[in-house]
Amino acid sequence: MMHRLSRRSVSAALRAPATRYRIAAAAPISFSTPIPVSAVESDNSTRWYSAITGGKCNTTRHSSQLNLKNDLFLGSRYESTAAASDSGNPPPPPAEKYEYQAEVSRLMDLIVNSLYSNKEVFLRELIRHLRYLSVTDPQLSKDAVDLDIRIQTDKDNGIITITDSGIGMTRQELVDCLGTIAQSGTAKFLKAVKESKDAGTDNNLIGQFGVGFYSAFLVSDKVVVSTKSPKSDKQYVWEGEANASSYTIREETNPENLIPRGTRLTLYLKRDDKGFAHPERIQKLVKNYSQFVSFPIYTWQEKGITKEVEVDEDPAEAKEADQDEKIEVKKKKTKKVVERYWDWELTNETQPIWLRNPKEVTTEEYNEFYKKTFNEYSDPLASSHFTTEGEVEFRSVLYVPAASPMGRDDITNPKTKNIRLYVKRVFISDDFDGELFPRYLSFVKGVVDSNDLPLNVSREILQESRIVRIMRKRLVRKTFDMILGISMSENKGDYETFWENFGKHLKLGCIEDRENHKRLAPLLRFFSSQSEDEMISLDEYVENMKAEQKDIYYLAADSVSSARNTPFLERLLEKDLEVLYLVDPIDEVAIQSLKSYKEKNFVDISKEDLDLGDKNEEKEKVTKEEFSRTCDWIKKRLGEKVANVQISNRLSSSPCVLVSGKFGWSANMERLMKAQTVGDTSTLEFMKGRRVFEINPEHPIIRELNAAFKSNPDDEDALRAIDLLYDAALVSSGYTPDNPAQLSGKIYEMMGMAISGKWSTFDSQQSASQPPQTETLEAEVVEPVEAGSQK
Repeated sequence: MMHRLSRRSVSAALRAPATRYRIAAAAPISFSTPIPVSAVESDNSTRWYSAITGGKCNTTRHSSQLNLKNDLFLGSRYESTAAASDSGNPPPPPAEKYEYQAEVSRLMDLIVNSLYSNKEVFLRELIRHLRYLSVTDPQLSKDAVDLDIRIQTDKDNGIITITDSGIGMTRQELVDCLGTIAQSGTAKFLKAVKESKDAGTDNNLIGQFGVGFYSAFLVSDKVVVSTKSPKSDKQYVWEGEANASSYTIREETNPENLIPRGTRLTLYLKRDDKGFAHPERIQKLVKNYSQFVSFPIYTWQEKGITKEVEVDEDPAEAKEADQDEKIEVKKKKTKKVVERYWDWELTNETQPIWLRNPKEVTTEEYNEFYKKTFNEYSDPLASSHFTTEGEVEFRSVLYVPAASPMGRDDITNPKTKNIRLYVKRVFISDDFDGELFPRYLSFVKGVVDSNDLPLNVSREILQESRIVRIMRKRLVRKTFDMILGISMSENKGDYETFWENFGKHLKLGCIEDRENHKRLAPLLRFFSSQSEDEMISLDEYVENMKAEQKDIYYLAADSVSSARNTPFLERLLEKDLEVLYLVDPIDEVAIQSLKSYKEKNFVDISKEDLDLGDKNEEKEKVTKEEFSRTCDWIKKRLGEKVANVQISNRLSSSPCVLVSGKFGWSANMERLMKAQTVGDTSTLEFMKGRRVFEINPEHPIIRELNAAFKSNPDDEDALRAIDLLYDAALVSSGYTPDNPAQLSGKIYEMMGMAISGKWSTFDSQQSASQPPQTETLEAEVVEPVEAGSQK
């Protein structure tokens, strides 16, 4: 039977003073009976009782904003004396004991000890398993009030009470749903929803439990379920304890504990878990896990109202005023005080924006949702709201932040908690290890809501699920479309901001994600020999290529300044060929992973066998014949320092250059690997041996060495010149000398030979022409000073 409170009775109750009523517990309480009014106390105070307090009353001062429809559904009860209860209540019917199904016992053990690593998910599980079954029998809900869930806590005693206004359960349903596993899953319910013509598309309804109910024992020693179904005239109570093999069911006969309909779940928390009974913590858990559940969730919170109250006047001041015989009326003194009271507060007030039509959502709404969900202060650079249908269906809203997190430069850590996964609008997790997004896109933030994943999703399910793999591909594709949109924006500053914060992430993607090279490459940006101040894209480079140019040239260095001054660029600059400068440590590996772009191969100009497309075979043949033996002579002198000595086609003003082998490390790569090498250096030594020494036959130094070889190949000065030439090429090509002190000694020696006697001869001639002058020195007399004087 439904119990309602008339609006007139409601008004009387709100105006009634705080009076302790003593009513015999045996007398049935009518929820439509007006509450007596006492003239003893003030008119703005009332003692209010909630059906979910479990015997605890709360003195409240109701504000005018009280939600009567939601509050009064729970009913009001009045405190009775113990004597009245003892004398008037008939003895309750005995509780019947039931044994758990064997599978349930094993399931409970699994849930408490293995399934959930985080205890706080118990509230999420209980809320999402309060599902309403009236979709299969609309007659059951025709007189129901608004569906909601209300959570009240008793932090002193460690009790949490959760009450819903749903359909409740009969005695047999309690046995079937909470004692056996066969009918406690979601499959049967979802099948009934699909078969119902009136079901619509919303499966997130409340009223009956599934297997997630047993998660209550994660934090509880005892759980009591009191439930009333419209299909039964009686209310039943289910009681179970942790680690028990049985439970009891009894009929509720205490009028104080009766509810019109629905289910009241009472958790008696374990000693170590009583912290969950704090109102603030419960509110936080609801906002985190059940923020977007389709029905309202209220929590019992302490609030305050600021009022002005009169202050008694100081007698001394009053006497002084009378003596002055002031005629004017003085204003009474007041002060502001905060009056505390308890009331229901809607906790999941944020609507799931991803369920709305993207055409109806404004940019301001997207930005506000982003800042509220991810605790951000600035607007995102871009957002993407989409729904995928077909083989896998899910909704998502993704964002590109305007800045990387403060102090976080670790792009290899995928656990950023930036992607929040929901299943049927119930928050599941934000702790992923690359299942939904690759680690190089870990900066992307957003929500993903799927109806295809199971509610009890686990890490293993995510890793092995075909649905998740399909979701990942589509999420990544949408992310690239969003970033491409930023790059094509009229405001170039947006993409400059993005690249400054997240450019390294995309370069890491070139290394790790071969499948998306075509999407990654257009997003890359680099400095070049023709654009040292502003980064360019690969598309811009290709557009500026010469007609005869076949490859994309690049050079890796530690800075733009270093790249600009290397000898590798000499001939390319003369031919007006643009060269990309790879100045970030990750650039070289990223470009080598791409290999090509728009059928143009990437070519490192610091590697051997550079082809600039202007070979003169006849001239090269003559030059090679003339200098071939000189190259062999230089190679013999340098020994294992180089793999080969050959004629260069990339130099114009420098005498020589040291290039890396075709499959060896460049100078930049060798520098990076040397900084990281610990332990075995055999690979480093092997790759060093692939250096190639190239000489410029047009340079005077090389011609002199060629002549020295022909006239006297054993001349010590010529051999020392080869050593110094190699060391100079080592430095100019970006390599680090093995022995800097030895190199300095060679430079000093050559400087001594070059400048020997050049200035000293002139200085000695000048000294001989002028006789020396003597200077008379005057002695200074110093008077003695006594110790301790101030002179």
